Amino acid sequence: MPGAARRSTRPYGGKSPEERRAERRRRLLDAALQLFGDEPGYRASSVAAVCARADLSTRQFYEEFRNLEDVLVQLHREGNARAAEAAAEALARAADAGYAERAVEAFRAYARVVADDPRRVRVMFVEVVGVSADLERRRLETRRTWAELVLAEVKLAIERGEVPSRDYRLTVHAFISAVNGLLYDWSAGYIQATLDEVLDELVTILVGAIERQG
Repeated sequence: MPGAARRSTRPYGGKSPEERRAERRRRLLDAALQLFGDEPGYRASSVAAVCARADLSTRQFYEEFRNLEDVLVQLHREGNARAAEAAAEALARAADAGYAERAVEAFRAYARVVADDPRRVRVMFVEVVGVSADLERRRLETRRTWAELVLAEVKLAIERGEVPSRDYRLTVHAFISAVNGLLYDWSAGYIQATLDEVLDELVTILVGAIERQG
Protein backbone atom coordinates (compact mmCIF):
# COMPACT_ATOMS: atom_id res chain seq x y z
CA MET A 1 0.00 0.00 0.00
CA PRO A 2 1.36 3.43 -0.91
CA GLY A 3 2.17 5.49 2.15
CA ALA A 4 1.86 2.53 4.52
CA ALA A 5 4.45 2.40 7.28
CA ARG A 6 6.91 -0.43 6.92
CA ARG A 7 8.45 -2.18 9.89
CA SER A 8 12.22 -2.28 9.58
CA THR A 9 13.77 -5.68 9.12
CA ARG A 10 17.33 -4.37 9.46
CA PRO A 11 19.48 -5.05 12.52
CA TYR A 12 19.80 -2.12 14.91
CA GLY A 13 22.35 -1.98 17.69
CA GLY A 14 23.43 -5.51 16.81
CA LYS A 15 19.89 -6.91 17.39
CA SER A 16 17.29 -8.09 14.90
CA PRO A 17 13.76 -6.65 14.99
CA GLU A 18 12.55 -9.93 16.50
CA GLU A 19 15.16 -9.73 19.26
CA ARG A 20 14.27 -6.12 20.03
CA ARG A 21 10.58 -6.96 20.17
CA ALA A 22 11.21 -9.93 22.49
CA GLU A 23 13.29 -7.66 24.70
CA ARG A 24 10.49 -5.08 24.88
CA ARG A 25 7.96 -7.78 25.67
CA ARG A 26 10.19 -9.08 28.47
CA ARG A 27 10.57 -5.58 29.90
CA LEU A 28 6.79 -5.14 29.96
CA LEU A 29 6.30 -8.52 31.66
CA ASP A 30 8.98 -7.79 34.25
CA ALA A 31 7.48 -4.38 34.97
CA ALA A 32 4.02 -5.92 35.35
CA LEU A 33 5.38 -8.62 37.66
CA GLN A 34 6.76 -5.92 39.94
CA LEU A 35 3.50 -3.95 39.99
CA PHE A 36 1.10 -6.91 40.16
CA GLY A 37 3.18 -8.97 42.56
CA ASP A 38 4.13 -6.18 44.95
CA GLU A 39 2.51 -2.78 45.16
CA PRO A 40 0.02 -1.62 44.09
CA GLY A 41 -1.22 -5.03 42.84
CA TYR A 42 -3.02 -5.91 39.62
CA ARG A 43 -6.32 -4.15 40.30
CA ALA A 44 -4.68 -0.84 41.14
CA SER A 45 -2.25 -0.92 38.21
CA SER A 46 -2.63 0.65 34.78
CA VAL A 47 -1.15 0.31 31.32
CA ALA A 48 0.51 3.69 31.80
CA ALA A 49 2.14 2.55 35.05
CA VAL A 50 3.48 -0.64 33.45
CA CYS A 51 4.87 1.35 30.52
CA ALA A 52 6.47 3.91 32.81
CA ARG A 53 8.24 1.22 34.82
CA ALA A 54 9.36 -0.54 31.63
CA ASP A 55 10.39 2.80 30.07
CA LEU A 56 8.33 2.04 26.98
CA SER A 57 5.40 3.74 25.27
CA THR A 58 1.75 2.70 25.40
CA ARG A 59 2.00 2.16 21.64
CA GLN A 60 4.68 -0.45 22.26
CA PHE A 61 2.52 -2.03 24.96
CA TYR A 62 -0.42 -2.49 22.61
CA GLU A 63 1.83 -4.01 19.97
CA GLU A 64 2.36 -6.90 22.41
CA PHE A 65 -0.78 -7.11 24.57
CA ARG A 66 -4.44 -6.32 24.28
CA ASN A 67 -4.84 -5.11 27.85
CA LEU A 68 -3.57 -5.62 31.41
CA GLU A 69 -5.48 -8.88 31.81
CA ASP A 70 -3.61 -10.24 28.82
CA VAL A 71 -0.35 -9.51 30.68
CA LEU A 72 -1.63 -11.17 33.84
CA VAL A 73 -2.61 -14.27 31.86
CA GLN A 74 0.88 -14.44 30.39
CA LEU A 75 2.56 -14.13 33.80
CA HIS A 76 0.30 -16.83 35.24
CA ARG A 77 0.96 -19.14 32.27
CA GLU A 78 4.69 -18.47 32.39
CA GLY A 79 4.98 -19.27 36.11
CA ASN A 80 3.08 -22.53 35.77
CA ALA A 81 5.05 -23.55 32.69
CA ARG A 82 8.35 -23.09 34.52
CA ALA A 83 7.09 -25.06 37.51
CA ALA A 84 5.72 -27.85 35.31
CA GLU A 85 9.05 -28.16 33.50
CA ALA A 86 10.93 -28.40 36.80
CA ALA A 87 8.52 -31.03 38.16
CA ALA A 88 8.74 -33.10 34.97
CA GLU A 89 12.54 -33.05 35.07
CA ALA A 90 12.49 -34.16 38.71
CA LEU A 91 10.14 -37.04 37.93
CA ALA A 92 12.37 -38.14 35.08
CA ARG A 93 15.39 -38.18 37.36
CA ALA A 94 13.47 -40.25 39.93
CA ALA A 95 11.88 -42.63 37.41
CA ASP A 96 12.93 -45.77 39.31
CA ALA A 97 12.21 -44.48 42.81
CA GLY A 98 9.19 -45.24 44.97
CA TYR A 99 6.18 -42.96 44.92
CA ALA A 100 7.07 -41.13 48.14
CA GLU A 101 10.52 -40.17 46.89
CA ARG A 102 9.09 -39.19 43.51
CA ALA A 103 6.49 -37.02 45.24
CA VAL A 104 9.14 -35.30 47.33
CA GLU A 105 11.46 -34.63 44.39
CA ALA A 106 8.74 -33.38 42.04
CA PHE A 107 7.04 -31.20 44.62
CA ARG A 108 10.28 -29.65 45.83
CA ALA A 109 11.26 -28.85 42.25
CA TYR A 110 7.85 -27.27 41.63
CA ALA A 111 7.82 -25.26 44.84
CA ARG A 112 11.35 -23.96 44.51
CA VAL A 113 10.53 -22.49 41.11
CA VAL A 114 7.28 -20.95 42.33
CA ALA A 115 8.58 -19.72 45.69
CA ASP A 116 11.80 -18.34 44.24
CA ASP A 117 10.08 -14.97 43.81
CA PRO A 118 7.35 -13.82 46.27
CA ARG A 119 5.94 -11.57 43.57
CA ARG A 120 5.29 -14.57 41.35
CA VAL A 121 3.57 -16.39 44.23
CA ARG A 122 1.19 -13.47 44.65
CA VAL A 123 0.49 -13.26 40.93
CA MET A 124 -0.09 -17.00 40.54
CA PHE A 125 -2.18 -17.61 43.65
CA VAL A 126 -3.86 -14.31 44.56
CA GLU A 127 -3.97 -11.64 41.86
CA VAL A 128 -5.50 -13.96 39.26
CA VAL A 129 -8.51 -14.87 41.41
CA GLY A 130 -11.85 -13.38 40.37
CA VAL A 131 -10.49 -11.04 37.68
CA SER A 132 -12.86 -12.19 34.93
CA ALA A 133 -14.85 -15.22 33.87
CA ASP A 134 -12.27 -16.05 31.23
CA LEU A 135 -9.30 -15.83 33.56
CA GLU A 136 -11.13 -17.76 36.25
CA ARG A 137 -11.73 -20.54 33.72
CA ARG A 138 -8.04 -20.53 32.81
CA ARG A 139 -7.03 -20.60 36.46
CA LEU A 140 -9.26 -23.56 37.28
CA GLU A 141 -8.11 -25.41 34.17
CA THR A 142 -4.53 -24.97 35.33
CA ARG A 143 -5.37 -26.39 38.74
CA ARG A 144 -7.11 -29.30 37.04
CA THR A 145 -3.99 -29.94 34.97
CA TRP A 146 -1.87 -30.08 38.14
CA ALA A 147 -4.40 -32.40 39.77
CA GLU A 148 -4.28 -34.73 36.77
CA LEU A 149 -0.50 -34.84 36.97
CA VAL A 150 -0.59 -35.83 40.64
CA LEU A 151 -3.37 -38.35 40.04
CA ALA A 152 -1.31 -39.96 37.26
CA GLU A 153 1.51 -40.46 39.76
CA VAL A 154 -0.92 -41.93 42.29
CA LYS A 155 -2.28 -44.30 39.64
CA LEU A 156 1.26 -45.47 38.94
CA ALA A 157 1.80 -46.07 42.66
CA ILE A 158 -1.42 -48.11 42.82
CA GLU A 159 -0.31 -50.23 39.85
CA ARG A 160 2.98 -50.89 41.61
CA GLY A 161 1.15 -51.91 44.77
CA GLU A 162 2.69 -49.07 46.79
CA VAL A 163 -0.56 -47.44 47.98
CA PRO A 164 -4.17 -48.57 48.54
CA SER A 165 -6.50 -48.52 45.56
CA ARG A 166 -9.22 -45.89 46.02
CA ASP A 167 -10.52 -42.62 44.59
CA TYR A 168 -7.91 -39.93 45.33
CA ARG A 169 -9.50 -37.00 43.53
CA LEU A 170 -10.65 -35.12 46.64
CA THR A 171 -7.35 -35.81 48.36
CA VAL A 172 -5.38 -34.35 45.48
CA HIS A 173 -7.58 -31.27 45.07
CA ALA A 174 -7.40 -30.61 48.81
CA PHE A 175 -3.61 -30.88 48.66
CA ILE A 176 -3.38 -28.40 45.78
CA SER A 177 -5.51 -25.93 47.73
CA ALA A 178 -3.20 -26.37 50.72
CA VAL A 179 -0.15 -25.74 48.54
CA ASN A 180 -1.58 -22.53 47.10
CA GLY A 181 -2.62 -21.19 50.49
CA LEU A 182 0.46 -22.16 52.49
CA LEU A 183 2.99 -21.01 49.91
CA TYR A 184 1.29 -17.63 49.67
CA ASP A 185 1.04 -17.23 53.46
CA TRP A 186 4.72 -18.12 53.76
CA SER A 187 5.82 -15.76 50.98
CA ALA A 188 3.77 -12.91 52.49
CA GLY A 189 5.41 -13.38 55.88
CA TYR A 190 2.33 -14.67 57.72
CA ILE A 191 4.13 -17.89 58.62
CA GLN A 192 7.56 -17.83 60.27
CA ALA A 193 9.33 -20.84 58.80
CA THR A 194 11.98 -21.72 56.27
CA LEU A 195 10.93 -22.81 52.80
CA ASP A 196 12.28 -26.30 53.56
CA GLU A 197 10.03 -26.52 56.62
CA VAL A 198 7.01 -25.49 54.57
CA LEU A 199 7.82 -28.02 51.86
CA ASP A 200 8.40 -30.81 54.38
CA GLU A 201 5.01 -30.13 55.97
CA LEU A 202 3.20 -30.16 52.63
CA VAL A 203 4.88 -33.40 51.56
CA THR A 204 3.95 -34.97 54.91
CA ILE A 205 0.33 -33.97 54.31
CA LEU A 206 0.33 -35.46 50.80
CA VAL A 207 2.05 -38.74 51.66
CA GLY A 208 -0.04 -39.21 54.80
CA ALA A 209 -3.29 -38.62 52.95
CA ILE A 210 -2.35 -41.05 50.16
CA GLU A 211 -1.26 -43.79 52.54
CA ARG A 212 -4.37 -43.72 54.70
CA GLN A 213 -6.64 -46.75 54.31
CA GLY A 214 -10.19 -46.76 53.01
